[in-house]
Amino acid sequence: MDTDTAPTSQADAPLAVNPVAGGSPVAGDPATGDQILAGGVDGAIDTYFGPVADALSAVVFYELPLPGGFGLPLIVLWLMVAAVFITVYLRFQPITGLKHSLRVIRGKATRKTDPGEVSSFQALATELSGTVGLGNIAGVAVAITIGGPGAALWIFAFGFFGMSMKMAEATLGVKYRRIEADGRVAGGPMYYLRDGLKEIGRPGLGRFLAIFYAVATLIGVFGAGNLFQANQVTAAVVGATGGDSSWLADKLWIVGVLIAVLTGFVILGGIRKIADWTSAITPLMAVLYFVGAVAVILVHIANRPGACVLLFEGAFTGEGGAGGIVGVAIVGIQRALFSNVAGVGTAGMAHSASKTTDPATEGYTAMWEPLVDSMIICMLTALAIITSGLYDVETDGSDEAGVQLATSAFSSVTPWFGTLLTVCVILFGFSTILAYAYYGQRAVGFLTGESRRADKIFQVAWVLAIVLGASASLSSVIAFSDAMLFLMAVPNLLGIYFLSRIVRLEILRYRTRARAGMLEEIPEDLQVGMRNHEPTRVQVREEKARLTAVKERQRAVRREFRKVQEARRGRGAGQRRRRLAEGDTAAE
Repeated sequence: MDTDTAPTSQADAPLAVNPVAGGSPVAGDPATGDQILAGGVDGAIDTYFGPVADALSAVVFYELPLPGGFGLPLIVLWLMVAAVFITVYLRFQPITGLKHSLRVIRGKATRKTDPGEVSSFQALATELSGTVGLGNIAGVAVAITIGGPGAALWIFAFGFFGMSMKMAEATLGVKYRRIEADGRVAGGPMYYLRDGLKEIGRPGLGRFLAIFYAVATLIGVFGAGNLFQANQVTAAVVGATGGDSSWLADKLWIVGVLIAVLTGFVILGGIRKIADWTSAITPLMAVLYFVGAVAVILVHIANRPGACVLLFEGAFTGEGGAGGIVGVAIVGIQRALFSNVAGVGTAGMAHSASKTTDPATEGYTAMWEPLVDSMIICMLTALAIITSGLYDVETDGSDEAGVQLATSAFSSVTPWFGTLLTVCVILFGFSTILAYAYYGQRAVGFLTGESRRADKIFQVAWVLAIVLGASASLSSVIAFSDAMLFLMAVPNLLGIYFLSRIVRLEILRYRTRARAGMLEEIPEDLQVGMRNHEPTRVQVREEKARLTAVKERQRAVRREFRKVQEARRGRGAGQRRRRLAEGDTAAE
């Protein structure tokens, strides 16, 4: 195929992207009413807020200069070192525990009557909804054009190490969660930072890190998970309906209202409703994108051997090595939706709501998030671009160019495949809005003592922000919130370092029990499953009776143990008295 071939249909046209706003797409003609309004809002905000956003971004994403003119942000180094450490410390569970994790995801290892609100699969889908997005498309494309095809292997490698980091976050999220009287769950890094560090004798540090994390989360999710996503989805809808000539081009707020209404309907139902939607949307968008990418690869199957050579050779040449680091930075850290956000802590919030009594089960579930996100979807994107021969197209390094490159690769199969990519972008964006709404609610809950009123205020603000995000790019706000989102990694990873021994004990003890066949067999009708996780009243009564019997057996064992200990002490005292009576001075 001619690598200079341009899109030939409206469906092939790329989303317009504002590179200043971390890659925030802007739809419509700047001369339209909505864009005039957006420009006025953006201009006013940039004047007063821009310097603050720029200063924070410069600190959070400060770069160490590398050979070849590239830079490595310190926050990336912070995340990568932690991911490698925890992978080794947990004895490479992404390899040794992957088979067992499948049983957990299918709901075979937990009971419907266990505390929690959603299944392990639904928690997995919620977290994937928040991570799979534009970074898997535009970020990968940009990484390849900057550093060569070998950059994709570095993204793959970072995804592998990220699996252990997600495992640690999810395990701690469940271990230190709180179950409210009405069955609602409060959990996440805020709780394991506060309560976990208190447990090891650092209460002051724990409280400070927890509050810092919650505030950073509340700010970060509004930009990365709301304003940016609404802008992206709106741009996709306008592009699919005619672009500048679309009836919606000067009525962006209408798209925003539609997204807001749908979002409000979902998030008002809490984590259970959010999980219901994400567990339906996530498989759908994954299948659609998988089919599209595989179709591109199959059409260009003759180029596959050469593509594999380019991947492996490029990863270890000067161009590929430097480009690989940049690829990880772009896909995993700097770009709009990022790749797997391992180390940021969102997995701890998503999985804390799962039905389980054993924290390690959620650790094994969470491992799959970077695997699906960075190791499968990102690699499919890379192979689609490389096999189609578009990897060496010169670009300006923007997300706009990345989307255009991916769209061109998809369109090499048939022009309407560009529409398929647009549908995926819309699903990616909407599902992320739902997932990040829950993360914001968790932060508000922690800061306000789980106030129901504060929760409702947040939900209203979240829905209204969608309309604003659809109509204005708000580049400074999004840049500021992007920095805050990854600032969350600082307290979160400090907490994981401090609590790493606890994570290790939870994971390895559970793994030992599993290998020894000591895990309790759960009747099939009581297994949580993937979506059917609500117990019947009869099951609840039977479970209460079972737990009562278990506690009684434990009390009986403890009573017998105490009797044996008292008898042993009594015999020892009697022997000492006899020796004293016989004149044995050593007994004194």
